[in-house]
Amino acid sequence: MNRIASIALLLLFAAFLFAPYLVNPGLVFIAGFAMIEIVFALSWNLLFSYAGLVSFGHAAFFGIGAYVAAATLRYGYDIHFILVLLICAVLGAVGAFLVALIVLRRASGIQFSVLTLALSQLVVVLIGYSDYFGHDEGISAIPRPVMNFGLFTVDLNRPLANYYFVLFVCLVAVGLMWLLVKGHLGRAMQAVRIDSERAEFIGIDAWRIRVFAFTISGAFAAVAGALLAPWGQIVTPEYVNWLHSAQPIFATLLGGAGFFWGPVVGIVGLSALNYFTRTFTGLSEVLVGASLIAVVLVAPQGILGTLRQLAKRRKGPVKGGHA
Repeated sequence: MNRIASIALLLLFAAFLFAPYLVNPGLVFIAGFAMIEIVFALSWNLLFSYAGLVSFGHAAFFGIGAYVAAATLRYGYDIHFILVLLICAVLGAVGAFLVALIVLRRASGIQFSVLTLALSQLVVVLIGYSDYFGHDEGISAIPRPVMNFGLFTVDLNRPLANYYFVLFVCLVAVGLMWLLVKGHLGRAMQAVRIDSERAEFIGIDAWRIRVFAFTISGAFAAVAGALLAPWGQIVTPEYVNWLHSAQPIFATLLGGAGFFWGPVVGIVGLSALNYFTRTFTGLSEVLVGASLIAVVLVAPQGILGTLRQLAKRRKGPVKGGHA
């Protein structure tokens, strides 16, 4: 199964890598959105699959990055875009840290999820009252930056440069999250998710680990939002509301909860559904809902979980043991 999964991931990477040369510009644009949503979904999965937290308001941190980057570019602040990405990461982390301090001390389980949803909707309301952030219309006509790195420049007004910049930043973000979950902190997060009391007994501070997970998750979600601003050139409150918060949840359930790469599979699947049903109003929502019902009823472990079970059955009973 590991070999099959590795081959599939390599093929997916190759598809994203060579997309500008293989498909039309419309599909390339969708691929860019998919990469951004993959980072967003993986940031949510850090909470769910590794720290045992379910946030219904994760789009608030995506919105922080999107609106800060959009305002910086739209209003002509002379800040290198790499620095803008770092600023957005810090602001997302600070916002998530403050939410964690407020919510994790007072609630857990479904109460925690509902409180995160309420706080994210508060962000939507504040944006709606803000002239600076364009009220309900958001910020549009966002210019794409030209980044000077000394020896060379990267002009995001060039479609190819823009696409590969998004791909590069997304790969860095995914790589950092992968290293995190495979390291000591990742193992501590999983210990807290599995049994917080036992984790406390062996010296792991469960509350601090959850705060850390929430903070890091908010930082990566904000980076994803910051990438959206120059890529889509418009940011609206739709990217902050609860429907967008549901996107990583759907992707994780579809791809496979409990797997690091589950959200990646889920986002690719959802993006394909949206693309092939784009000409039928409302059909994509129906198909997404139907696919989630099918996952819950037939394959509750998602696509990757089902493939793992099939691989185990194919191997048959272990020699000298039982099936």
